[in-house]
Formats: sequence, C-alpha cells, structure tokens
Amino acid sequence: MTKKERYENILAYFQTHMPVAETELQYGNPFELLVAVILSAQCTDKRVNLTTPAIFKNYPTPQKMAKASFEDLFPLIKSISYPNNKTKHLIGMSQLLVTQFNGEVPMTIEDLVTLPGVGRKTANVITSVVDKQPNMAVDTHVNRVSKRLGLVPMTATTPLAVEKQLIKNIPAALVHTAHHWLILHGRYTCLARSPKCDQCGLRAMCKFYEKENKVA
Repeated sequence: MTKKERYENILAYFQTHMPVAETELQYGNPFELLVAVILSAQCTDKRVNLTTPAIFKNYPTPQKMAKASFEDLFPLIKSISYPNNKTKHLIGMSQLLVTQFNGEVPMTIEDLVTLPGVGRKTANVITSVVDKQPNMAVDTHVNRVSKRLGLVPMTATTPLAVEKQLIKNIPAALVHTAHHWLILHGRYTCLARSPKCDQCGLRAMCKFYEKENKVA
C-alpha cells in the first residue's frame, strides 16, 4: 500500500464511520473555547468541562476576565492541573485581547501565539475549530495514532514534524475534521497502553497491528 493509498483508505474509513467529529470541550463562543483549550493542557476535557461553567458565568467576556484578580479567579481553577500558571495565563490573555485585539479572539496563528498560555498547538485548535482553517494541532493522541497507522514515520520526533506530514498529505478541506478523527480514535480505541485492536476497523491498514501480530 502506497502512502497515498493509506491516507485515502484511512480518511475514507473515518468519513464513513465518524462523519461528525468535533471537540469534546464545551463552549459557546471563541473566547470560551480559548479559555477551555488553555485549561485543557495536561488535563482531561472532562475535568475542564466540569470547571468552565463557573468561570464562564463569572467572566463571560475578555473585558470581565481582564479585570479579575488572581485571588478571585484561582478558586475557580484550582481543580485543574497547574492552576497557578493557568490563572495568570487567563488573566494575561484576556488583558491582551482587550488592549491589542479589541476584545476579539484573533484568527491567525501568528497573533494567537502572542497571547499568554497560547502555543502553536492551542492556536491550531482555535483556528481549525472556530474558522475551519486547515491547521493540525498535534497532541499525544494525534502523535500516537498517526504513527501507529503509518501516516507519519516514526522519525517525525517533534509535534511540528508530525503536523507537517499530516498537512502535506490530508486534503485541506478535511484537515480540521481529521484532527478530531485522530484525537477521538486515540482517546477511545487506539489507547496508549492497551489499544482496542479487536474493536478497530482500521486493523487491515494499521502498521502497528501488522507488526504486533506478525507470525514469526
């Protein structure tokens, strides 16, 4: 199977079996999504979704959050990983949105990464989810699944290297959805320690499965 055929077959499978694939973070607007994605670093979406309702209720806009004190915001975030840093990031991010971007979440990678707490992965999530831009955020699930399936070589050792391989080979119109396909497949089927290969419809195309089940 050529690389092109592998990509075509795997994308076709997801299009058939997971036609709707979206972020599991709960949000109502770009600002809320940005807050949720910043909080989700090294934390589960489930935990974030339990935490954000109180944050969104008390600080529904960048203008409100920009005026928050650390002491007021921290108690709402303390159940999340790295609450000290994330509290500072959310306040700083909101202040910069107000002073530099008229209170609006920018939709370019270059602008987004200037915000506190926002790296390339977060910027890719925001632009792909909100604006459906062909940007690929590479988290641990995307990295693992893309390599196991043989979409990306094992020699791609950085998130940026994985991102470039996927962007190069996935049609632009599908990139924003493919991001969720890979994440959800990694979250529920292609688990890190005990992948559910017996339940996976991609076994026939999976290099990891082929290697693990090769007859000696």
